[in-house]
Parts: sequence; C-alpha cells; structure tokens
Amino acid sequence: FLSDPHSTGNATKEFIESLQLKPGQVVYKCPKCCSIKPDRAHHCSVCKRCIRKMDHHCPWVNNCVGENNQKYFVLFTMYIALISLHALIMVGFHFLHCFEEDWTKCSSFSPPTTVILLILLCFEGLLFLIFTSVMFGTQVHSICTDETGIEQLKKEERRWAKKTKWMNMKAVFGHPFSLGWASPFATPDQGKADPYQYVV
Repeated sequence: FLSDPHSTGNATKEFIESLQLKPGQVVYKCPKCCSIKPDRAHHCSVCKRCIRKMDHHCPWVNNCVGENNQKYFVLFTMYIALISLHALIMVGFHFLHCFEEDWTKCSSFSPPTTVILLILLCFEGLLFLIFTSVMFGTQVHSICTDETGIEQLKKEERRWAKKTKWMNMKAVFGHPFSLGWASPFATPDQGKADPYQYVV
C-alpha cells in the first residue's frame, strides 16, 4: 500500500471496513503516513510511505528496494558488476597491446596520458566491480534467507513461514524458472498467490 504524503493515507474507517476482515484479524496503521501498514512493511522517511519487505533506500535508483522491485535491483547490480569486469579485461588487453607495440601507435594520446587514463579506468572499473558485487551478494543472501536488510539490522523476530532458498528465489524472480529471470524487461510471474493476510 502506498500513500500520498499530502493525503491522510488509506487507513480510513471506510477503507478498513471494505477489507472485510475476519474476526481477530489486526490491521496496523502507520503513524507517519497514516496508511494501513502490511506485515513486514517499514516506513521510508525519504519516500514518505510504507514499503513492504523494504531492504533499503537506494540513492542510485532514487527509490526503495522492496518486494516489488528487488528482482530489478539484483539484475542492476549484477549487470553493472559484469560491465565493470568487462571494462577491466579490455583495459588489460589494451595495456598489453600498447606494451608489445609502439606506444605512439596504440593510442591517439601521448604515452604518459594513455597510461594515466588506463590507470584511472582500471581504478574506476575495480571500484564499481567491488561495490556492485558486494551489493549483489547481500541481496542474494537476503533473498535466500527471506530476511530484508532492515529485518537483519533490527534483529526482528521471524513471524512468517520459513521456505527453502529455491522457493525464496522463485518468490522474487517468478516461477517457474525461465530465461526471464535474467531479463529486466520480464515481469516476475508469481503464479497463484495466496490472498494477502494481515498478521499480528
């Protein structure tokens, strides 16, 4: 559930009545955005709304990483890491080419300028490779353990059913397994999802 920060949110008496909750079911209201707060949701102070399974707010994409976009963030970090690795390999080949050939013929720049540019490109590629690889690893770990970064930091008590790592991967990337897992243009197919339950 998302809310407009300028409105009173969706936690109105009429909306709660329209949910037709069973006796004993509890609905939480976020005191900050005045919206119904689903289980495992956290309020983002930057986005000004509650995000279900929020992992963190990412300034790179200017959005929160949560239940609805985690697949795309994982692919984003993976492809940036692969592009950075590719850049490092290309720098290595170019350096070897310049080393074996005449330095004046391997580049339109002067030899000292070429070396400086290759070092800068190598540093930038290595920096992005390390950073995005670490982000990719932490996201895959979060998916496999079915525990978001915020839940890990706050050491929140697990109140949801434990599933296998493969089931957790399918919950994020869609099921059954397909080439669509690697495509940022393919929307994850969740199959037959259980109706949403508000849990205490």
